[in-house]
Amino acid sequence: MSFKELGLNEDILKAIEECGYTEPTPIQAQAIPHVLMTRDLVGLAQTGTGKTAGFTLPMIEILAGGRAKARMPRSLILEPTRELAAQVAENFDTYGKYTNLSKALLTGGTSMDEQIKKLDRGVDVLIATPGRLLDLFERGRILLNDIKVLVIDEADRMLDMGFIPDIEKIVSLLPPLRQTLLFSATMPPEIKGLTKKFLSNPREVSVAPPASPAETVEQFLVWTEPKKKYDVLEGIIRDEKVQNAFIFCNRKRDIAGLASWLKKKGYNAQPLHGDMAQSARTQTLADFQADKITLLVCSDVAARGLDVKGLSHVFNYDVPMNPDDYVHRIGRTGRAGLDGRTWMLATKDETKYIDLIEKRIKRSIPVAGKGSQKKDDKKPAPKKPEPKKPYDKKENKKYEGKKPPNKKPSEKRNPPSEKRPPHNEQDGDDSVIGFGNEMPPFFGGKKEN
Repeated sequence: MSFKELGLNEDILKAIEECGYTEPTPIQAQAIPHVLMTRDLVGLAQTGTGKTAGFTLPMIEILAGGRAKARMPRSLILEPTRELAAQVAENFDTYGKYTNLSKALLTGGTSMDEQIKKLDRGVDVLIATPGRLLDLFERGRILLNDIKVLVIDEADRMLDMGFIPDIEKIVSLLPPLRQTLLFSATMPPEIKGLTKKFLSNPREVSVAPPASPAETVEQFLVWTEPKKKYDVLEGIIRDEKVQNAFIFCNRKRDIAGLASWLKKKGYNAQPLHGDMAQSARTQTLADFQADKITLLVCSDVAARGLDVKGLSHVFNYDVPMNPDDYVHRIGRTGRAGLDGRTWMLATKDETKYIDLIEKRIKRSIPVAGKGSQKKDDKKPAPKKPEPKKPYDKKENKKYEGKKPPNKKPSEKRNPPSEKRPPHNEQDGDDSVIGFGNEMPPFFGGKKEN
């Protein structure tokens, strides 16, 4: 199947051809026809499958024939992070360059004045994170009663980040007659509830089992100890032919320290996390995509939707506590049919998380021998029972109130209170220890004449 068979117009097909694409991905081939028919849609697809183009391409087609009014956008795309929102905006720039569609990007960390100016001119496509959108709405800077197409992207990540109440509030502000598209890498019960609440008789498309890594990704597990993780990681990076890599940490406070340590070891490494200024994050991502940075030490803010072509490796410095996060992390490599390699460092305290991950992906992760522990050592061996001590009247009170067992005369011991220094015990001896044979008068001794 070609893009032309999907019913897209010539301007869009020209832009797609200039990007070098000839055939749609499975999610695009299934989703685009339903979206063009203005049906509600639930798309279940893992990252790296091209699902962003699965909704941007038909939206450009649908919106091409109208015109936006001031402060009244015609479509709304909700994204959980600024980076994902920026990538969706790039998709519209790429595929819609031969159309007159206008767009606005509403995210935190950037100037609100510039965003307001664009809204005042009127935009066809509004791409926003929930927080900034509600902020501008409450200020009276935006009206949402002309939304014709709503896209909720990365719905399960929205759930993880606590955005569901915000999304429910936003949807309550939209007109009931609209087209709603929901895309998610996984489908937990909470997201299923949203589909029943927000969508009307939706079509469902799925191109991969939930939380299944790509077959082109080789996975490895290394058992180690917390104090040795830096050295073990550096040894793996040195042995592997790493062209570029993401290194994921669970805690933000570990990111800067690990990146700084790798720099001292001579590696071109930089940190990336949510507490950085938006300008710094944007510049860091641009440098990484331009191969100016080799190792990007990051939090899960970079795990979703960031499209870095040809990423050779992903390292999990920490075992993710959520098995879905593991799939999203390693999904950064092995994309578009390319090979990728992933390594995960684990300690014995993280055994339960490894078990959850292996249960979710329905396979065991091969254990490599670069760490200080083996897989069999991930659970501590049971302690051997200590040998019973011989009976001791002072320490063991099990015979209190009972007659203790008989002992041989040779084994009889005097209690400490009966120990005395040796002295003369002859009858009639009235000598006093410590005074020789002379007793002082105040003890009743005889006075000398």
